[in-house]
Amino acid sequence: MGRVVVEVMPKPEILDPQGKAVVGALPRLGFTQFSGVRQGKRFELEVDGEVTPEILAAAREAATTLLSNPVIEDVVSVTDASAEVAEPVNA
Repeated sequence: MGRVVVEVMPKPEILDPQGKAVVGALPRLGFTQFSGVRQGKRFELEVDGEVTPEILAAAREAATTLLSNPVIEDVVSVTDASAEVAEPVNA
């Protein structure tokens, strides 16, 4: 089974109240390294079989027509999850 990951973020000119709340809370929790936060969305689309270029193209189309609001959001990536190299959080 394959998986496509779609990431969507608010456009830079759009206010991000959730990001502002997080950036305000970080220093109170001792995380003073960060000066800004933008919060977005991540979708994981499962497919039967391998992820092909045709499936990635269909995922891009779905991302721009259904998974994002093009007025206020940008689709920042559409990737094959098996090609991702993730760092473990508990390393």
